[in-house]
Amino acid sequence: MSSWTAGYVADINYTHGFYRELTPALLSLVPLIVGLGGTTVGSPLHYCELGCGRGFSINLLAAANPEIQFHATDFNPSQIAGAKALAVDAQLSNAHFYDATFSEFGDTPGLPDQFDIISLHGIYSWISFENRQHIVQFIKSKLKVGGIVYISYNALPGWAAAMPLRQLLIDAASRVHGPTARKVPQALDAVAQFLKSSPAYLAQNPTVGPRFDKLKDMPHGYLAHEYFNRDWTPFYFADVASDLAEAKLSFVGSTHYLDHIDSINFTDEQRELLGKSSDIVHREATRDYILNQQFRRDVFIKGPLSLTPRLAREAWLKQRFALSTNRADIELRVKAGRGEATMQADIYAPILDRLSAGPATLREMVGDARVGQISWSNLQQALVILIGAGHVQPALPAKDDGKRARTTKPFNQAVLHRARDSGDLQSLASPVTGGGVGIGRFQQLFLLAFTEGKKTSEEWAEFAWQVISSQGQAVVKEGKRLDTAEENLAEIGAQAKLFEKQLPVLKSLQII
Repeated sequence: MSSWTAGYVADINYTHGFYRELTPALLSLVPLIVGLGGTTVGSPLHYCELGCGRGFSINLLAAANPEIQFHATDFNPSQIAGAKALAVDAQLSNAHFYDATFSEFGDTPGLPDQFDIISLHGIYSWISFENRQHIVQFIKSKLKVGGIVYISYNALPGWAAAMPLRQLLIDAASRVHGPTARKVPQALDAVAQFLKSSPAYLAQNPTVGPRFDKLKDMPHGYLAHEYFNRDWTPFYFADVASDLAEAKLSFVGSTHYLDHIDSINFTDEQRELLGKSSDIVHREATRDYILNQQFRRDVFIKGPLSLTPRLAREAWLKQRFALSTNRADIELRVKAGRGEATMQADIYAPILDRLSAGPATLREMVGDARVGQISWSNLQQALVILIGAGHVQPALPAKDDGKRARTTKPFNQAVLHRARDSGDLQSLASPVTGGGVGIGRFQQLFLLAFTEGKKTSEEWAEFAWQVISSQGQAVVKEGKRLDTAEENLAEIGAQAKLFEKQLPVLKSLQII
């Protein structure tokens, strides 16, 4: 009898997580960055995620984008059951989940005829050739003309040196009987012992040791799905582009926004080399070799349509932006392919200062005298870099903030109440950006206390300590569990003080 898992790890659930790259507002801006028209967010759309895992991202996005109907599938029924339970708790009517395989999902009753956006994050490298064919056929038949596809995958040449490390883990796991939860730690121990023998593989591939050291501290649920599936294939960009060409898709760019800025990724000589290539596939391949790319986050479009300079400028001016980091905490530095780059204060400070007053369209921003003095090209580049650095987010039209707030509020309350029992859900929904903001468990408990009328950081800390201590839990600081109530309250209180600085941003994003 064949297994319904088809070689994919199914006896240990994937981690909860919100993946920013799936956000409609962020996806729709990628075509505009390269001068193309794209899907218009803030209007009724149909969105599909293939391989949604536990569905947290889709539930959050559904709460923050009530005008979009979200449909998501994962073949693991326990993960879909959890996704549906959160949708019910969050009172969502536009999040639809299915436990269908890729081969059967297209025939599922109730699906829209076509989608505006199809996304698959962390799926393509971890499934069989047959399932990749099913995905391409689904996209071919279900994506609208002008629609967007987001796809992420392990990339070559960056994975080349570590591919044998993955095989070592697989071989070690194959010698362990029982569930995956038992296989993962024992495989890690076996490979650790092997690497201590100083094999030539390790000496000749110096990046492998540090990579393995990082693995040991990662959640086992993540490692099981990342490393222990039967099917596991890193791809050259050309391979994926060729696959998706069968669905009439053209490459647009990356959701890793810093990838769009050559000056912070490449030397002058490298930029000159890249400039000689008129073929996008060859350019991306060359780029991946220069950067030793390990993971790609690609956006493709069905029927790219170039915008005239006038239309592109108008689209930029209409775009709204929001600050997502406390202004005082933003350092004018960014890490990219060439290392750390410094942001020019005369360009970036006026933009950040304007957005610290609240979300604004670019048209509103250039009305500020200091921002208006920045050249158009520098202004566009600065916004792309600030989004890539995580300090600024593309935002949705202001006129519907109130409507979106009515659906984000019950979702966020559902997440906050779950923080009483665990720290699994680490993001809240913003009606301003239509996306998520990372908020840890203690910070969620502080917010829960705030919503229940507690106004001071001391009260928040006491509330959080009561919650975790009642469950026999304590703070772990620098790998050590804090024993006394005084130690725990002091550490939680310090975190509550820091959290006070985040409140203005959370208010601006209408999370509170």
